[in-house]
Amino acid sequence: MNKVALITGASSGLGLALSQRLAALDYDLILVARSIDKLNQLKQALEIKHKITVNIIQQDLSAVDAAAKVFNFVKTQGLSVGLLVNNAGFGLHGLFQDLSLSEQLEMIQVNISTLTALSYLYLNHCQRKNGHVVNIASTAAFQPGPKMAVYYASKAYVLSFSEALAQELKTSKVFVTTICPGPTKTGFQTRAALADVKWLTSDRLPSADDVARYIIKAIKKKKRLGIPGFSNKLLALFSKFLPRKVITQFVSKIQSNK
Repeated sequence: MNKVALITGASSGLGLALSQRLAALDYDLILVARSIDKLNQLKQALEIKHKITVNIIQQDLSAVDAAAKVFNFVKTQGLSVGLLVNNAGFGLHGLFQDLSLSEQLEMIQVNISTLTALSYLYLNHCQRKNGHVVNIASTAAFQPGPKMAVYYASKAYVLSFSEALAQELKTSKVFVTTICPGPTKTGFQTRAALADVKWLTSDRLPSADDVARYIIKAIKKKKRLGIPGFSNKLLALFSKFLPRKVITQFVSKIQSNK
């Protein structure tokens, strides 16, 4: 019987790349996203190519009851999830007071609340016998982010929460891995209105598949924290030693670099 992985935000970007990589490793999949058309296309392609079983869940993860609906589906289908990948998330670029409040609250719901609820329900679902949670944070987690204040703060939460959870579970057979990618070639920049910020749209950015391959290695090694890319590792290191004011000014400048 194949292992089962549940992936949120699976219809595009990193979630799509991870779905393809895990399918190639003979995981059966539960894919969650808003776009039913994209999910159906992905389900058909993966089942034909890899001879696996793919369940799909159309769900807006900004809904307050989203996590409960996802795991009600898992329960009713009699599925046993071995790997949970909390990948869904989005950002918004602009001054805090100029951006839509409702959209920023939706961001908190997706990036923080639903991720937390899914982690909680998963741990109770697997009864802490064995399993693996992968939470996708960002290099944004290591410093404040002027012009993306809520997004950076949400990823700082994901990193702090996940590292604490990993420590709580250290004597169990459940592992928690936090992945902090830097800018990646996905649809994130378009959704966040970052198309004019040059350093975030460079042709030299890693692809979603590059990051997905790194995540697979981190899962196999049961790493607590994974930061793909040497420059991203340096950024995380420098953020520990530079004055917070200097870091904040630097981030503000590069996010205005058009």
